Amino acid sequence: MSGTRVVVVGAGGHGREVLDVLDACNRQDPGSFDVLGVVDDAPSELNQKRLAARGRPHLGSLEEWLVSPPPDAHYLVGIGTAAARRAVDRRMTAAGIPAATAVHPSVVTGYDVRLAPGVVVLAGAVLATNIGLGRHTHLHRCATVGHDCTVGDYVTVNPSASISGDCVVGDDVMVGVGAAILQGLRIGDGAVVGGCACVVRDVAAGSVVKGVPAR
Repeated sequence: MSGTRVVVVGAGGHGREVLDVLDACNRQDPGSFDVLGVVDDAPSELNQKRLAARGRPHLGSLEEWLVSPPPDAHYLVGIGTAAARRAVDRRMTAAGIPAATAVHPSVVTGYDVRLAPGVVVLAGAVLATNIGLGRHTHLHRCATVGHDCTVGDYVTVNPSASISGDCVVGDDVMVGVGAAILQGLRIGDGAVVGGCACVVRDVAAGSVVKGVPAR
């Protein structure tokens, strides 16, 4: 029996990292995903060569692919920005295409970890107990989310960033590489936490904070 049939939207670096997660899942549990290929409106010549080298076909633009999507196909968005993931999600949902979820086999997960459709978790991440990740939220390599956290939709937690316990992270938030968010804080919708920042107080919606302490 074949696994989840899935296309990845986005042929760039992040899209290929999503392919890495799917490939790792198939090595751990053969057949867990049937990777159909990659959808991208305008892949570069280099990215097309990179896809061909790993045997993943370019399936055309999103609009072209949606003309006749394969039966039972799911999708993952391999694009780094919240706005792009939201836009693709809206288009796919309108077309009745469900989102998949992909978690690298090396990820450590605690009890009661709830993953919404579209979540992607890359290698080495740690998800503690009693947490929820929203729709199309992406955790990059070695990111950590502490106990009792709620993370919204379309959030990006970049490599080695750490969200401590009891935090609430809103929608469309970007947490930069190596940033730390201390216990019990609230990060408003659309906020940006700069790389290597240490957040010691709540962050207002739409704010950009950086530095140690972040401000």
